[in-house]
Amino acid sequence: MPTETFEFRVEARQLLQLMIHSIYSNKDVFLRELVSNASDALDKLRLAALRDDAPDADVSDLHIDIEADSEARTLTVRDNGIGMSYDEVAELIGTIANSGTAKFLEQLRQADDEAGAENLIGQFGVGFYSSFMVADEVTLVTRRAGEAHGTRWSSRGEGTYTLETVDEAPQGTTITLHLKPADPENQLHDYTSPWKLREIVKRYSDFITWPIRLAPQAPAGDDDGEGAVREPETLNSMKALWARSRDEVEDAEYHELYKHISHDWNDPLETIRLQAEGTFEYQALLFIPAHAPHDLFTQGYKRGIQLYVKRVFIMDDCEALLPPYLRFVKGVVDAQDLSLNVSREILQQDRHIQLMHRRLAKKVLSSVKDMMNTAPDRYATFWREFGPVLKEGLVTDADNRDALLAVSSFATTHDASEPTTLKQYAERMKDGQDAVYYMTGDSRDAIENSPHMEAFRDRGIEVLLLTDPVDEVWTDAVAEFDGKPLRSVAKGELALDGDGGEEKPAENREKQNEEYADLLTWMKEQLDEDVKEVRLSSRLTVSPACLVSDTDDLTPALENLYRAMGQDVPRSRRILELNPDHTLVKGLNRALRDRADRAALAEDAQLLHGLAVLAEGGRPKEPARFTQLLAERLERAL
Repeated sequence: MPTETFEFRVEARQLLQLMIHSIYSNKDVFLRELVSNASDALDKLRLAALRDDAPDADVSDLHIDIEADSEARTLTVRDNGIGMSYDEVAELIGTIANSGTAKFLEQLRQADDEAGAENLIGQFGVGFYSSFMVADEVTLVTRRAGEAHGTRWSSRGEGTYTLETVDEAPQGTTITLHLKPADPENQLHDYTSPWKLREIVKRYSDFITWPIRLAPQAPAGDDDGEGAVREPETLNSMKALWARSRDEVEDAEYHELYKHISHDWNDPLETIRLQAEGTFEYQALLFIPAHAPHDLFTQGYKRGIQLYVKRVFIMDDCEALLPPYLRFVKGVVDAQDLSLNVSREILQQDRHIQLMHRRLAKKVLSSVKDMMNTAPDRYATFWREFGPVLKEGLVTDADNRDALLAVSSFATTHDASEPTTLKQYAERMKDGQDAVYYMTGDSRDAIENSPHMEAFRDRGIEVLLLTDPVDEVWTDAVAEFDGKPLRSVAKGELALDGDGGEEKPAENREKQNEEYADLLTWMKEQLDEDVKEVRLSSRLTVSPACLVSDTDDLTPALENLYRAMGQDVPRSRRILELNPDHTLVKGLNRALRDRADRAALAEDAQLLHGLAVLAEGGRPKEPARFTQLLAERLERAL
């Protein structure tokens, strides 16, 4: 059959130019596309041989060859796979010239962004044309397994392409790229350079099932081929560990893979395998590091895991596969049914990715729970390194909140050396105790010495001591654990009579409320700008006063946190609680009844409020004024 020349349609030429100059920002991916196509051809031939659909095919040494000629500036990618017939070349390689081009271009124009355009490439199978980013001319020679004749396709990517039948062609497909002139100032994109080809294959195609072999280049002056014998170099490892059974892989191999993808010198703390089968198949091999990276909480931290499609590398740091609170997890996910050209933006909407996102998160959390139950030492290391970031999920992931609570542990007044889980806390709750009590603060010492802890300490009621900044946020979002409410010892009005200790008779409480009613009303008037209420406290046994937030109010620390994030949060007034058994409060009440100097009493009220602010680590509204009043009182006392 003679050579035939075909013209690209107008929209096809526009599309080709758009692909070459706009869609692919990383030119290296052209080789990924060609290797992926070759791998698919080998897979199809192997399957055909198994089904006896290609009886004359040679499947003894299936592989991919890459051959570069720096003098001729050509790059050849060759496979001995299934190959294509003349009609298949016209239909498949010529896709860009058939009626589907108009539909493709229409959808391309409708794509919201570059990422959306890139995703369409895989759907229409035109990734082959990325070769024209680096080549002035592309020639394809192919012969379908079992057929006698081959087909040659050639184009300069401009207005036409040619098709012809050839008598001599090896089984499979050979693609030769006539590379654009070398750029002396940019050797990083010299695609005849062996180191560059090694780098691309290692990055994008290392786990391709078939060997990818780089043919040696003849040195200058060795035209007759004499000299040392040089063997082809296999560039890819072909070690898709996630696709092999657990019995076939040693821990050392997993550790090497982890170090390769994470750039960590240490072995991982935990290795997690997952294989999903059914309508959507994928394999995952995930790793929990032994140490948190120093930049885990910085804005520029690169999170996510590597995404492969049929063992072809797609992208690093795929954020869509795991929630942000698992950003420390490293690993690989290999999906079978995704496009090779999925973009980060499209991944956010893909239902398969969303399915994997949910499944992978649950798998990681279940693995942490197993670690907690079977390897407490390793779990202790995990929680020390990653507990603060994992607790972010208590705010952002309501679906997995129960699982997150189950694998969380906290410092507690029960044991100064060992953290406790909520389940352990619940098992130790006193008879009649109906809530899990906690307090947030800057440090353990600050919390333990807080006035809010006095009654709990006296009654032996356990309190969780939460010192991570995220604790201020998640405790505001999580209402209960296993049906038991979580209650801050520094918020709301607490009635501890049923939570251990001696119960204070109701008539005593009523009597005290009557006795201090005038003082409470008068102090509310004096401190109206600073407090919303003044009341007697059931949480104080030593200190004269403390400040508490209302049940639904933000704590001062949380207010400051939101302001630091740029949010305009109104400052809320808090509740001042007085200890009716404290000498200072008794004296103030007595002086008010005796009609003492009200101006001096007003200053005493301000001092009492300032002391409550200082006791929780705060700062009086007017430090100079507070210091002056305190100095005057000390002078008067002396």
